[in-house]
Amino acid sequence: MALDKNDESLLNNIDRLVKGKEQLYSKSELTGDDRARRADLKVHLYQCWDLRRQRRALREFGKDPHEAKVRPSPIVENYEQ
Repeated sequence: MALDKNDESLLNNIDRLVKGKEQLYSKSELTGDDRARRADLKVHLYQCWDLRRQRRALREFGKDPHEAKVRPSPIVENYEQ
């Protein structure tokens, strides 16, 4: 399965979000801002993984992966992990 420029960008964004989340988890104490940032990172990470899965599924079934859309946070927040 060939990755295009959008896939690479998406994977880079996922990597950046994971590193940000890991940095927050490595702190011994979190401020209110840290907790809010962690929650925000979590939602954005879910959205990126969802978009990646959508793109992969579209490609697998011979459709244009660019048709994939970022789903709103209330939808991805309720996904079972």
